[in-house]
Amino acid sequence: MREVREFIFEDIPYRLVRSTRRKRLGLVLVQSGVEVRIPQRCAARYGHEFLQENIQWVRAQLLAANQRAAQTPQYCFEFGEFFPWLGKSLPLKRALYSRETAIAEGAIHLYTRATTPTADQVQGALQRLYQREALALLTEKSQQLASQLDLPFSSVRVRRTRSKWGHCSIYGDLQYNWLVCLAPEAVVDYLVAHEVSHLRHHNHGRDFWQLVQSVCPRFKELRRWLRDNGHRLTV
Repeated sequence: MREVREFIFEDIPYRLVRSTRRKRLGLVLVQSGVEVRIPQRCAARYGHEFLQENIQWVRAQLLAANQRAAQTPQYCFEFGEFFPWLGKSLPLKRALYSRETAIAEGAIHLYTRATTPTADQVQGALQRLYQREALALLTEKSQQLASQLDLPFSSVRVRRTRSKWGHCSIYGDLQYNWLVCLAPEAVVDYLVAHEVSHLRHHNHGRDFWQLVQSVCPRFKELRRWLRDNGHRLTV
């Protein structure tokens, strides 16, 4: 159960959120702004004081979030517009038939049923194409690397996740955020190396990173690129 109340401290609006699951005070930046999360029986004044004590950190985080938002691409979702794929900017062309929908020959060929599709229709069709192409590419790369390392896996799936670029379950299921395929191909290769290496080491210990480095020597540089530029990968 959650109880939410809204307040303003100086020029910063925030929400005080009580939760029966919460054990300690916490500050969280969410899409709607700042949340001060407190245990159910905690007095409200402790939440307000906690925000005030950490106001400089909050301001820094809000500034960084605004800067990331300003760097995030904005699209009109029109034919003729350019969209990213493996670090390249490709024109969106209209395909006459559904079977022609593909990313090929230096362009994104997209079929839509509507004669005059809306931006939402183009965006939806484009996202489905990206997911299909990303699944094929990431499956192929995972198979190649897993075979090279003699590491069998169960499946490959793609999803659009908020906080994780990839995941490897203890059962050998590999999952990737398909948006990574908008990044340069070397970054995609790093992510595949990271997740496939988890098939052998289900942790982030020294042996894990040594295995990642053995198949992706530039992993530190590429991991940093993904951390610093991941917010730009959207469509």
